[in-house]
Amino acid sequence: MKYDVIVIGAGSGGGALATRLAEDPNRSVLLLEAGPDYVDLEQTPDDLKFGYAPRASEMGAPHNWSFTGKGSATRSEDVVVPRGKVVGGTSAINGQVFLRGVPEDYDSWAEWGNDEWSFVKCLPYFRKLETDTDIVDDFHGFDGPVPVRRHKREAWLPLAEAFHVSAMSSGYAEVYDHNHPDSSGVGPLPMNNPNGVRMSTALTYITNNRHRLNFTIRGNVLVRRILFDGARACGVEVESGGETFTVESEQVVLSAGAVASPQILMLSGVGPAGHLQEMGVPVVKDLPGVGQNLRDHPLCAVRVKTKPDFPLDPDAPRIQTVLRYTATGSDLRNDMQILPSSFSTPLGGDPYAEEGIRFTCILELAKSSGEIRLRSTTPGDNPDINCRHLEEEVDRERMREAVRMSFQFMEHESFRDIVEDAISPTREEIESDDALDAWMLETVDIGQHLSGTCKMGPASDPMAVVDQFGRVHGIENLRVADASVMPDVIRANTNLTTIMIGERVADWIIQQTE
Repeated sequence: MKYDVIVIGAGSGGGALATRLAEDPNRSVLLLEAGPDYVDLEQTPDDLKFGYAPRASEMGAPHNWSFTGKGSATRSEDVVVPRGKVVGGTSAINGQVFLRGVPEDYDSWAEWGNDEWSFVKCLPYFRKLETDTDIVDDFHGFDGPVPVRRHKREAWLPLAEAFHVSAMSSGYAEVYDHNHPDSSGVGPLPMNNPNGVRMSTALTYITNNRHRLNFTIRGNVLVRRILFDGARACGVEVESGGETFTVESEQVVLSAGAVASPQILMLSGVGPAGHLQEMGVPVVKDLPGVGQNLRDHPLCAVRVKTKPDFPLDPDAPRIQTVLRYTATGSDLRNDMQILPSSFSTPLGGDPYAEEGIRFTCILELAKSSGEIRLRSTTPGDNPDINCRHLEEEVDRERMREAVRMSFQFMEHESFRDIVEDAISPTREEIESDDALDAWMLETVDIGQHLSGTCKMGPASDPMAVVDQFGRVHGIENLRVADASVMPDVIRANTNLTTIMIGERVADWIIQQTE
């Protein structure tokens, strides 16, 4: 059977893109996903449906690829790299934060040769994809698939309230709408989980369009490689039920995410020629940038023991508020976040079993970057993921400030009835830069916002993999539409922007942009 378009990956980008393409009844669309497909909310398992318990992104969870990778150069243990393995992709296992980047993120993309990606041109698609249930203005959507809400202050838990008060007493502005272009300060996070239900692209885009006769969704199908006729993509080779099949198409869109998209390209012969030859993969197109430019939000968690009588409800929201601010001396607005969260159900044997709350310090625009390479030629295997977190001094400097700020917040009167003492780092470890750097490099973790590994850019950029319309350089009828095409990570969680990317690329396919 031959389709007009095959979309590989049913996550944030692929779910949105495939759904929009299928709105034209004259276009046949096949959406492929390596994980299972749950057709509606009733059939969706609780770990996907409810965002706080149990945690769908934990290592070994049933809908998680559970990849691992290298964090910093000196970290003794690998970092866990959660990736969704289910229709809905990582949008079905994430933390449900629905935050846009700052306008400067998208304007920078435009300045780097992608003029269609300025904030002004992206804004209509931000509005198109959402229904903001709290705010009605020109910056927010009111009839899109994804519902957006904020925890009302009267429903904040004591941790959120204490953090809000302590941050404001330190001079940070109070912010209600973190998705406003000019926002900076402390306030509630925009989230896509009304009544605690995680609204993935499976539930918001795909489910309501399953009735379309031209829209075929297939779960439990592993894509082995993209097929080519010369330099033209013409289909895919897949594995399902222990058998291998080939499926033909006029176009292929790769939306498997910042890990699997470069992996599938390399397995298909598109990538750095030297590396492909080392792995025994026949080279279809030498594209040195495939798998390079790995971007993320490195984070360090300040773990805190709470007082014995402080309430910790395992069914309560883990996160409600956030501080977004600009690091001292930085010219990058909102390049840092501090996120207070509660953890009342530690894993058995966890050395931080006494942890009650934490301050997660997040570097939103790191200078350091990593890479993804093949570890084997077996589809679905854990690729070689090297994040290279905190390699640059400017990254360590900003992270040190955030960790020390967290300790300052804990000293505020609002935390008097909450905090017993810090667990990690200790107060001694934050006293000198050398000691704090050693702690950070050992504990730094991924922000689960991997991006940039198939960066968009003009053909004159030797590391660009796709042009600004998502088309793979030097290959016909093949596009990429997910977080991997971001030239740099945005200063926000990536789910919302990845959906926007899917919406935009779908529009270009519909318009047949040349």
